[in-house]
This record gives sequence, C-alpha cells and structure tokens, in this order.
Amino acid sequence: MRTIELRSGEESIRLGQLLKLVDAVPSGAQVKDVLAAGEVRVNGEVEDRRGRQVHRGDVVSVTDQEDVQVS
Repeated sequence: MRTIELRSGEESIRLGQLLKLVDAVPSGAQVKDVLAAGEVRVNGEVEDRRGRQVHRGDVVSVTDQEDVQVS
C-alpha cells in the first residue's frame, strides 16, 4: 500500500486531485470516466464524486492499481 502525506495544515484532499497526484489517471479529464465506471473505492465503498473530500486515514483503491492511504 502506498502512503500519501497531506501538507501541514491540510485536513483533506479532493478525490479527483488525489487520483491525479498518484498517477491513477493520466489527465484530469479522465477522472470522471474512471469514477463513472465504478473503478474507485474509498474505504471499500464505490465512489463516483470527484469532489469527495478524502481525509487522513482513508484508503483509496482504483481497479488494477496499488491502494493509497492518506496520512
């Protein structure tokens, strides 16, 4: 499992930003497609909102990619 640390003072990051940050999608335009296809889970639950706030301790899974934990 890969770990991504939020910057000091940040409490969360938007799911779409996180997916781009960890190279789960090649471009921001493809975030919507990956979410619509049901390929993204946050803490085991399918998520389709790119604006969802992901907090410390959350685990994001994308089909066929390494899980990412936010810390």
